[in-house]
Amino acid sequence: MQDFRLIAILGGSGSGKSALGLELAQRLECEIFSLDSLSIYQEIDIASAKPTQEQLQSIHHYAINVLSPTQSNHAMLFKTLLLKAITQTKNKGKKTLLLIGGSSFYLKSIIEGLSSMPQLNAQEREAIAQKINSLPSASDFLASLDPTLAIHPNDTYRIKKALEIYFATDELPSSYFATHPKEPLIYPIEKYMLVLPRELLRERIKLRTQEMLQNGLLQEVESLVEKYGTQIQPAYAIGVKECIEFLTQRPLSAKPSIIAQDKNTLCELISTHTSQLAKRQNTFNRIQFGEVYPLSIDPSLSLATQGIITGEFAELFSKILQSFEK
Repeated sequence: MQDFRLIAILGGSGSGKSALGLELAQRLECEIFSLDSLSIYQEIDIASAKPTQEQLQSIHHYAINVLSPTQSNHAMLFKTLLLKAITQTKNKGKKTLLLIGGSSFYLKSIIEGLSSMPQLNAQEREAIAQKINSLPSASDFLASLDPTLAIHPNDTYRIKKALEIYFATDELPSSYFATHPKEPLIYPIEKYMLVLPRELLRERIKLRTQEMLQNGLLQEVESLVEKYGTQIQPAYAIGVKECIEFLTQRPLSAKPSIIAQDKNTLCELISTHTSQLAKRQNTFNRIQFGEVYPLSIDPSLSLATQGIITGEFAELFSKILQSFEK
């Protein structure tokens, strides 16, 4: 048996990763690293489906409530936080750390390795962002600038990072990456993926969205906009973006956008976009990761409970707990 284990629970939004993580952490007496691009923010509790204060006190979570809404999250930040969490977990004498969250792109980047980025202050970063935003087509500009750099035109995150390197160093991104190689994570990560029937997942997502709105999602988003405006990274997250557009009756970006006119339509819109995200997440997990242990959930089980009943995770508990006995 390994001295220290990292176990990632993958799955689309609304599949029950957080509830599963809490139950596993209690059974294994371990802690949780939150790999979630919204839970990392303070003041964003409902939109992120963040664990309750009681749950956070019961099981220690890393990478939650770390950033102000005005700060940016990125893969390198999550890697830094994860390495600190591993050290702290080991120092506590614990043998396992669970990785729970839907940001699988960040997880893949952490596993494969990340090149260090140029160190920029806020003024330099803003000046570079203005240069990038002024380009008629950032992807076309990068393709003509550095043809050897294979980045898909729709991969806006990597395009932006490559152009940040160019404008900060006056060096071609491909040359920069050659002299700043990726540093893969030295710890192996076991990966389990929750697989739900599509209709069941949609039902879960709609139920969760209804609960978010009933619990004050609109009020939370309205408070964020009043304090920080709309030009913050979390404003574009699913759930937050639709609420901002509903409250302002204006599109948040230049891209065409359907704006809800009433709360019922808002619920349907958020549910639809979340279901589409979940499908993309499941496809990404299936294609991008190597050995993943699929864990199915019985669609006949009741959704009446607030959380997710333990019985749904019998297969997972069996597989993971048995692995600790080897």
